[in-house]
Amino acid sequence: MSVKDMIKKSVLESGVFDQYNIPEMLTALIAALLFGVLIYAVYRKFYAGVIYSRSFAVTLVGMTVLTCMVTLAISTNVVISLGMVGALSIVRFRTAVKDPLDLLYLFWAITSGITAGAGMYVLALLSAVVMIAMIFLFYHKQEKGRIYIAVIHYHGDEAGDAVIRCFGKRKYFIKSRTMRKEQTELAVEVFCRKNDGDFMEKMREISGVEDVTLIQYNGEYHG
Repeated sequence: MSVKDMIKKSVLESGVFDQYNIPEMLTALIAALLFGVLIYAVYRKFYAGVIYSRSFAVTLVGMTVLTCMVTLAISTNVVISLGMVGALSIVRFRTAVKDPLDLLYLFWAITSGITAGAGMYVLALLSAVVMIAMIFLFYHKQEKGRIYIAVIHYHGDEAGDAVIRCFGKRKYFIKSRTMRKEQTELAVEVFCRKNDGDFMEKMREISGVEDVTLIQYNGEYHG
């Protein structure tokens, strides 16, 4: 008997194909679903981007369950585990991640599915508590204010100087200044706290200012 036949016989006769514990599998999948829903709720609550993607949030739930399924398959069947390793190695994800923080949620969903599939529910729960605490800490800090882009169209240098003075002590950074004949377009990145838009009213009252537009900007401000 060759080595190949010995390995094949040992795998087939090991009873690995009959080691399906339906209650344990169902428990793991339900736990993965619950962890996925938890991740979905945290993502929806603490999302700080410009456009919320519900499809991405639902994907987090599905990814948690599917990862759990893969882990269960690998842990119960040697042959399928080898096939999945080969199949998953050729998968390429080409969807661009708009927010780097979304990667955190993706890996959280994947690792939660793996730990649930391995039956390590306590580890998954403790990791979820740590993740929620970390996200809440940084989200609470971010909620003190947001970054906006103020676009102002005005005429004359005096109006431009008055516009800059309207920002006061707020943190701001001039992104661009475009001059078209007599009109000037000024784009300013400004940090605003909640209900702190009175500077727009002051700008609008300046002689020479045509319009003021405030756009929420999904960026970070250091300083």
